[in-house]
Amino acid sequence: MRYLSLAAQACALLLCAEALTACKTAPGAASPSEGKDRVTASDQTEASKRANVRLQLASAYFADGQLTTALDEVKQAIVADPKMTEAFNMRGLIYAALGDDALADDSFRHALQLNPRDADVMHNYGWFLCMQKHYAEANAQFQQALAQPQYRDATRTLLAQGVCEARAGQLAEAEATLQRAFALDSASPVIAINLSEVLLRRGEYERARFYVRRINASPQQSTSQSLWLAARIEYRSGNVQLANDIGQQLLSRYPKSPEATAYQQGRFNE
Repeated sequence: MRYLSLAAQACALLLCAEALTACKTAPGAASPSEGKDRVTASDQTEASKRANVRLQLASAYFADGQLTTALDEVKQAIVADPKMTEAFNMRGLIYAALGDDALADDSFRHALQLNPRDADVMHNYGWFLCMQKHYAEANAQFQQALAQPQYRDATRTLLAQGVCEARAGQLAEAEATLQRAFALDSASPVIAINLSEVLLRRGEYERARFYVRRINASPQQSTSQSLWLAARIEYRSGNVQLANDIGQQLLSRYPKSPEATAYQQGRFNE
């Protein structure tokens, strides 16, 4: 099951929502790292099955932005199965999206009490802590997630960790982390654009240009964000005419975007 965190919208860099998804095995299934037999449908109790259905509904409502309804469903999942780690993880994401930080923190902590080795909860809790500017604690959660045996979403966590480090002003660390993510998934435009942004902030214009050009070379991947980033790189490296040429593309393709407004206002040095 895949959960989408709406907190992605608050990211100062260009991190898109996929970095904050929490991949989970089906509710009630044992993680491969736990060394237990997997739970199948015949092993589940009626209460567990009800909890699973409620959790699936909660996830669907959450993805659709219906947060109150999602919260109601996840509460019913917890009533049916109070030991369901995934339900408390989901509850944490919902409360975070609702801006109830205390209950979100409590939910993630409780999920980790139920399963201290759940890397997906660690990832989500780490991002939540990052959004609260608790950068050291966030980094600890990301590191713990990455250290879990057989964790399959290292790229996702490295991306979130790199963006969090950049938010903390740790640009050298952010570059190194995002380079690790890029080595694992060089086709990801999300990783490339965040790495390019960090390199721009470090004054590494030629290297920043390399990564953003990979994105803008593909019409399917190019966005208002990637075009504005490319324009900023060219402007700050002294190629003013090229920066304006890219800016005109931005105005033509995305005239109502915040990036088009920033270009019109000449905010190249933000």
